[in-house]
Amino acid sequence: MGLSSALASAMSGLRANQAALSIVSSNVANAQTPGYVVQTPNQIEVTTGDFGSTAMTTGVSRELDTYVQNQLRTETGGSGYADQMASILKQLQNVYGTPGNSGTLETSLNNFTTALQGLSTSSGASSAQTVALGAAQALATQLNVTTKGIQSLRSNVEQDLGTSAAAANAAMQKVATINTKLQGLSANDPSAATLMDQRDQAINTLSKYVDVRVTTDGSNQANIYTTTGIQLVGAGLASQFTFASAGAISATSLYNTDPAKSGVGELNIVLPNGSKVDVVANNVVSSGEIAADLKLRDQTLVQAQDQIDQLAATMSSALSDKTTAGTTVSGPPAGFDIDLAGALPGNTASFTYTDTATNTKRQITLVNVTDPAALPLQNATNANPMQIGVNFASGMGTIASVLNTALSGSHLSFSAAPSPATATTLRITDDNSGLAKVNSASTSKTMSSLTSGNPQLPLFTDGGQALYTGAILASGSQLTGFAGRIKVNTQLAADPTRMSVYNTSPVTPAGDTTRSDYLYSQLTSAVFSYSPQSGLGSANQPFTGSVSNYLQQFLSVQANASTQATQLQQGQSVVVSTLQAKFDSTSKVNLDSEMSNLIQLQNAYAANAHVMSVVQSMMNTLIQAQA
Repeated sequence: MGLSSALASAMSGLRANQAALSIVSSNVANAQTPGYVVQTPNQIEVTTGDFGSTAMTTGVSRELDTYVQNQLRTETGGSGYADQMASILKQLQNVYGTPGNSGTLETSLNNFTTALQGLSTSSGASSAQTVALGAAQALATQLNVTTKGIQSLRSNVEQDLGTSAAAANAAMQKVATINTKLQGLSANDPSAATLMDQRDQAINTLSKYVDVRVTTDGSNQANIYTTTGIQLVGAGLASQFTFASAGAISATSLYNTDPAKSGVGELNIVLPNGSKVDVVANNVVSSGEIAADLKLRDQTLVQAQDQIDQLAATMSSALSDKTTAGTTVSGPPAGFDIDLAGALPGNTASFTYTDTATNTKRQITLVNVTDPAALPLQNATNANPMQIGVNFASGMGTIASVLNTALSGSHLSFSAAPSPATATTLRITDDNSGLAKVNSASTSKTMSSLTSGNPQLPLFTDGGQALYTGAILASGSQLTGFAGRIKVNTQLAADPTRMSVYNTSPVTPAGDTTRSDYLYSQLTSAVFSYSPQSGLGSANQPFTGSVSNYLQQFLSVQANASTQATQLQQGQSVVVSTLQAKFDSTSKVNLDSEMSNLIQLQNAYAANAHVMSVVQSMMNTLIQAQA
């Protein structure tokens, strides 16, 4: 190696040392900077002359584990989802209150049933009537308050959707902007490293709100997709969430794929190519805070509202509806006659039959639907009971025709009952094939009068004097949001004696506890079936039980859901913390390592400087010898 080559090598070593010192300095200075990834110099060997080589610094490398980084982003989305679910479900438990405390549904129902029992014990004393009426009003108020609390949570979630969508848009736009700046820059360029740190931070922020899958192409452009394949960010282009709030949310504000019928805020995503996609209808997001908000708003809290609506509806109908068994038709063919006269919209007729070929027992519920736009009623697959909507006032011929068509293949036969039955009587029989057997039939009709001569009492109404009958219209069911509208019948509030007096001709005798006994029994021991929409039971095996059993069951389910959500949140937090620590172990600045590198660079710098000093001394000696 010539002296000039040695000098060149030493000088390149000094330049490499200077570049490395600059990088170490940057690492140390940014040790506490969020998102900063530790950098190391890229140094290569370059041949010079016949012997030896020089050192060249070609840029920097970011030290990070991309596999762990991708895992961390996935779990961050899961953590955002779990945090939001746990927070809202905990608040929902606060709406229900602590079991046993005052101001809860459970306590209000217990107080009401206790007051009814006291009304019977006191033989209908006026003071006991007032107490029972007051307990009924307190229960109705508690149902109203619970509805308000649930809908307040839905409104909060709706607002959070708008906030989260805006935050996600900002993160996506930042990634797209940085992608543009990175075009034309080498991945090893020091300025590119800074931009990539900023881009990673934006992607990490985005992963809190939606699930992300990130790929980087040969030109160092980050392309981001949801796990369902919807592109969020491309080369210099970003999708954008658009959220149009529906304003105040009520129990009847439900999501519908038709924007004109939807009662909640519309969340879409506008893709880089300009097309618009409904986020909910197309399941665009599956994790993150936005996914949690959508599930809470459109499913979890809607189900919570449905649970208390069914409580209010079952309780109201249990007290006001009179069930009358059908009249046996000995046959052949054998079956029952049921009288549909006086049925109000939403009132029902039910019958059970056995498919003798499979020995399967089925239940059919005929619902009086007077709005033709609400027909046909929808049933889940293999629903039992199965609901069939028909207008009870349309005439027996029409009703029979509808039922024979709807239940063709069931080996049942429907017809108008022959004389001497009335023109409002429907006959239900087997078709004489021996393949079906009608077991029972009955009708349930809502009593509208306080003194009908029956113990049934329209104690609760829908918002005042309107009876609750479960009417179904094209705009929806009367059941939806009923817990928020339930009131004590204003006629009863004006005359509390009707808590005991159920007949005026002849007048119910003083001390007669028939009505109070009936009301108490209906709320404590009568068994009812509840829709699977409540989250209890299934289409094939609906949950059955008393009003109290149902209340305790869904409160228990909600408490368990809250507990599980909190446990998931805690577990997810541990996973994220573990992955973050693992990621930091390679990407975060380690000051001890940097100090060690600094000492090595200091020694190398001194050695290169010494080489230059020796070369200079040797050159001086050669020059003097030649002189």
